[in-house]
Amino acid sequence: MMHEPEKSDSVGVAVKPTNKAERSAAEPVEPRTGTKGNAGQQSTRRAQDRESVSQALERVRQAARQRKKEQFTSLLHHVDPAMLRTAFYAMKRDAAPGVDGMTWETYERDLDRQIEALHARVKSGAYRALPSRRSYIPKEDGSKRPLAVAALEDKIVQRAVAALLSAIHEEDFLGFSYGFRPKRSQHDALDALIVGISSQKVNYILDADIRSFFTEVSQSWVIRFLKHRVGDTRILRLVQKWLRAGVLEDGIVTIEEKGTGQGSVISPLLANVYLHYVFDLWAERWRRREATGDMIMVRYADDIVVGFQHERDARRFWGAMHDRLREFSLSLHPDKTRLIEFGRFAAQNCKKRGRAKPETFKFLGFVLICDKSRRGDFRIRRKSRRDRMGAKLREIKEELRQRTNRPIPETGKWLAQVVAGYFAYHAVPTNGLALSAFRYHVKHLWHRQLCRRSQRARVLWTQMTKLVDEFLPKPLILHPWPSVRFAVKHPR
Repeated sequence: MMHEPEKSDSVGVAVKPTNKAERSAAEPVEPRTGTKGNAGQQSTRRAQDRESVSQALERVRQAARQRKKEQFTSLLHHVDPAMLRTAFYAMKRDAAPGVDGMTWETYERDLDRQIEALHARVKSGAYRALPSRRSYIPKEDGSKRPLAVAALEDKIVQRAVAALLSAIHEEDFLGFSYGFRPKRSQHDALDALIVGISSQKVNYILDADIRSFFTEVSQSWVIRFLKHRVGDTRILRLVQKWLRAGVLEDGIVTIEEKGTGQGSVISPLLANVYLHYVFDLWAERWRRREATGDMIMVRYADDIVVGFQHERDARRFWGAMHDRLREFSLSLHPDKTRLIEFGRFAAQNCKKRGRAKPETFKFLGFVLICDKSRRGDFRIRRKSRRDRMGAKLREIKEELRQRTNRPIPETGKWLAQVVAGYFAYHAVPTNGLALSAFRYHVKHLWHRQLCRRSQRARVLWTQMTKLVDEFLPKPLILHPWPSVRFAVKHPR
């Protein structure tokens, strides 16, 4: 039964139970310089759009925060031209086009007319989602990850609806969920994990990997979970259109009964909603009712790490998690999911058993290792994953090969950006050796490229060192210690 929206605000609601969460932020919008000739007009329009969209999303957030057990029945009116324009300008300018072949620059040339027409179709129900274009990106193990590249107008509407749904569900999501959420990064997840292991009585780590999550998600369950908070059937029909649009590959459109289309704009939010109900709420309840010792959890999208004080708790949770995921069409990867001894007592326990050192595990691009500080205190050391560093170096090698005849300063500036980008993520405390190794390998690859520019080309290593020092940034730790940043973001 549909309920009319209340007159006190612009959001309609009906009763439905949900869970507590923390505040979210409005989706950040990427700034863009105005076009020559009407720069002032465009800038004013975009500022007005951002303001109206921000105010609308804030009203939705407040309603979601104040009415935890209610369902939103009137939402589509928020997807207005201002929100669609804001969503368009938040997109990447150089993103790959979908099956429509439309690029960002082409669409912008007649933006107002295009947005008005798109809004009219969405409002009247005439909007139809196009199939996504299948694309593949290489993985570290040599296999390829399938991606779904949506058409440009589908990206616009998806981004607008995602911002709207995010304003609602951010009030429900739990604190240990970090993936694809406003003001929450991979480093925030790493900080939370390291602080949790270091400050709690954690002796065992369950490193859980959900097998092919984005391709195995049940579409029917996605809609059922959205209905916990969304009662506007027009919004639900939009989501169903995207789920059922299919994927175009080799001239054939394939429509699946499962999966959310990894790579689409709406997919990360749907994944978080799915795992919020399938895993987060269940795991939090299990921690309160079943755990006999300390227990910590960090989830970044489908990457889950759970820490336990007692091995018995860990094994019981592992079995229960297996059964829980199976109820919702998911499963744990048998080869990538493992339970290891990890924590402040792991090293001495390994010595008692005759093993050299505790096992390590990988999370968000790093290998986490039990270590000791210079004072002998327990600490967790992070080291860049060797396979991912190797994959990045292979990309650089291939690009350098294509830049063989480019001027040295041009190549040097490009390499400086690449190395700075790598350091921006990996320059964490305890990872200095990996940073130095990466810079050394880049230097070696560049030297080989310069020596192959001609038969007579020869660059002495001393010359190469000067060249590298001129262009490439030096390895410096850019991130604070996890406990410092965690204390700032989560003051107690």
